[in-house]
Order: sequence, then C-alpha cells, then structure tokens
Amino acid sequence: MAAEAQMRVSGDQRVSSVMHVRCPDRLREDVFRQVLELLAEFSPVVQALPPTVALVELRGSLRYHGTSTRYLGEVLRIRTLSRLGVDVRVGIGPTITVAATASGQIDAPGGVLAVDPDQVVDWLAPLPVEDLHGIGPKQAVAMREFGVHCVGLLAAVPPATVQRLLGGRAGRMAADRARGIDPRPVAPRALPATTTVRHSFAQHTLDGAVVRAALLDLVVQLAYQLRHRGQVARGLTLVLRFAGGTSWEKTRRLPEASAHDDDLRTMAYRLIDAAGLQRGRLAGLVLRGEDLVDADQVALQISLDRVRENRLVAEAVSDRIRAKFGPGAIGPAATFLRVS
Repeated sequence: MAAEAQMRVSGDQRVSSVMHVRCPDRLREDVFRQVLELLAEFSPVVQALPPTVALVELRGSLRYHGTSTRYLGEVLRIRTLSRLGVDVRVGIGPTITVAATASGQIDAPGGVLAVDPDQVVDWLAPLPVEDLHGIGPKQAVAMREFGVHCVGLLAAVPPATVQRLLGGRAGRMAADRARGIDPRPVAPRALPATTTVRHSFAQHTLDGAVVRAALLDLVVQLAYQLRHRGQVARGLTLVLRFAGGTSWEKTRRLPEASAHDDDLRTMAYRLIDAAGLQRGRLAGLVLRGEDLVDADQVALQISLDRVRENRLVAEAVSDRIRAKFGPGAIGPAATFLRVS
C-alpha cells in the first residue's frame, strides 16, 4: 500500500523525516514528559505540543541510526508500551502537515503510518477534506458547500478561489497543504516546567468545607515548593477527580507570576468555584503550578497594601520555621490567619 511505503535512507533530500506522535487523550503530564524523554533518544529536535502531541525531526539522525523513520516509529511504540504502558499513534511524512494527517488516520490505541514523499499527493487526494491537518470544522463546511469534499479536489481548485472561500492567509495555507506543501520546520520546544501536588480523600466526599480545606492544604504545599525551588508560577491548573473515574480540569493564568500563598489561594478558589460543584462525589484533588520560571526573572512589584506586606513577612518567617522543623511544622490554618 502506497500510504505505508517505507522510506529508504539515502542522500536524497526529499525524505520522510518528520514524526508526529499522538499520545492517548487525558494522559497525565508526568507521563507525557516521559514520552518526550523517550523521543529525545531518537533526535535532539523535539517539539512538545501540549497536552498530548509532539513533533520530531529525524533528518539529522537517520544516518546515525542507519535505518528508516518507519522502523524508528515502531521502536518508539515498543518503548512507550514496555516502559510506560502507553501506546502512541505515529505519523511520518516529509512535512508537518503530512505527518500530522497520517497520525490522525490511525485508529486507537496506536500504530505507525509512514508516507513516502513521492506518494504524498496520491495519498492525500481521497481523504475527506476535514481530515487534512489544519482544516477546521467551519472551513470544512465552507468547502463542502462549494462542492469540495476531498483533499484531491481542494488541490485542484485554483488557490485564488480557495482564498475567496476561506480568507487570504487561511486559503493560501489550505491550498498549499492539500498539495503537500508545508515549509514549517520542527522547532525544538520543551514542555513548560510544572510542579504538582495531590490529595486523595479517604472516602468520597460531598462536603464543601472538607474539599476547601484540602485545597487550601495543597495551595500551601505548592507555594512552599515553589519558593523553596526559587520559582514562580504563571498559571494554575486544578483537577477534580470524581467517584467513578471521571474528572474535571481547568487552567487559568495568574494576573502576575507568583509563589505566594495568597495569590495561589485566590486563583485556586476561583477555579473550584468555576467547577460549580453540586452533588459530585470527589475522590481527589490535583493542583499544578504551570509555566514555571525562576523567581529572579520576574520583576518584583512593590505593594502599598500594608496587610499584604505583613502577610509576606509572615510567609517568609513560616518558610524559615518549615526549613528548620519540617514542612508540616505550620499548617494551612496558621498560614492564613489574619495579619494586621
């Protein structure tokens, strides 16, 4: 089958060297990071696309490995399954668009689909237009209404007509990608640093006061970890795990990067209020600081709020006590006592 033709390693510059890796939905971030570490064993050029996708450029690694990208994709599947218990869908092509479209054609739980450069146009042609990577639902509807229902027809339509249908820039990109043209390089990008704290309830709970107390404890743990590491968080993610295995997750950016108890507590309470809990029985909470940076990279804002400044002084004292007597020396209730 042409779509599964194996690329031969040679001096030819037209090679299928881009690998698009899709992990299972709702994969835990720590496991996704481990997948990225495995990808780095194949190539130093890895681009993380959170929450569960990554790109790898293998052109510079093919001579070293002495094999094909399809074989490397199969090896990757074996390693993620054996080491992490995770199956992945790996699309391989000469461009990002082709590789991403290929990975989207693989049924769960996993597999490898490699498209040879010489077969790109023929392979893309019969695919439904909405299957072309980068084509959104509204764009697909607009093209279907015009009579363009597959990628081959999109490639045959004059680019100027596609631009009138989808708009200038979007139309140009769609016309090019239908022909297998995508000049974008894989840009090395690591997953932003995060840190996570968790709480599991001994019994499933409906009690809002118990939930807030547990969340407050997580806030104190997370804030102390950040300050201890000399970092601040630019965002906060709250995950609610319900009885029965379902979960709810929401992320919000902080107004200013921070590692202070007050700031993280305010955002954490906004997040849990956004969940609109009614009768959901909670099994656990996960609180994650997102997009961490070194504290010395963030400008320090001088506050004119005397109460806040006093709390920051008390926070520093609390940190010294914890450093001397252990993290549990001061509990959340003491941390948030009103300081005047």
